[in-house]
Amino acid sequence: MRQILSDLWETAVESPFPGLTTHAYLWTRDDGNVLFYNTSQQQDIRQMADLGGVACQLLSHRDEVGQSLIQIRDLYAARLGVHQAELEHLAEVCQPDIIFQHRQCLFDDLEVVPTPGHTPGSCCFLASLAEGLTALFSGDTLYWSDAGLRPGLLPFSDRDQLIESLTLLEKVSPDLVCSSAFSGESGFKEVKADWSEQLAIARWLLQQQS
Repeated sequence: MRQILSDLWETAVESPFPGLTTHAYLWTRDDGNVLFYNTSQQQDIRQMADLGGVACQLLSHRDEVGQSLIQIRDLYAARLGVHQAELEHLAEVCQPDIIFQHRQCLFDDLEVVPTPGHTPGSCCFLASLAEGLTALFSGDTLYWSDAGLRPGLLPFSDRDQLIESLTLLEKVSPDLVCSSAFSGESGFKEVKADWSEQLAIARWLLQQQS
């Protein structure tokens, strides 16, 4: 695992299938570590023990479902969270402990923000990290590319819902965005003052799709 902030670690890159690259992120907290997304990298899963384990694992959408969810739960007694609309896909592997239905605070420093569009149950997570930084874990709702943030529109996605979700996200103003899937060098980047501009471009790209 690679440490990218004092309390944030990035797993090694994975390619679940050709053309897709992903990371998961471990947020270390005094009240229990949170793992965003999923990884099957065995060395990273073992290293999480040295960082305090995993108290809670949160999935942004169905593409993160895999057998390693069971392994992480068994190793660390991790509680698993997912949106209600993704339950059918999770049921193929295991059952969740936490089910999201609407925007809500899981902890004082972590908010679940449902952002349907990429999939019906896609969610983002807004976390208050150390050093006063706010991080948006955007799943595949938004992903980093060499050209900037891009909307996660695929043939099965709902374009209109995704446009609405990006409009909602414009109000959160994060300092950094950690996407699950990405193209280019990394899924983790600062957004600084250009957040509204990035989202405007992403919405414009969606509006051009017929």
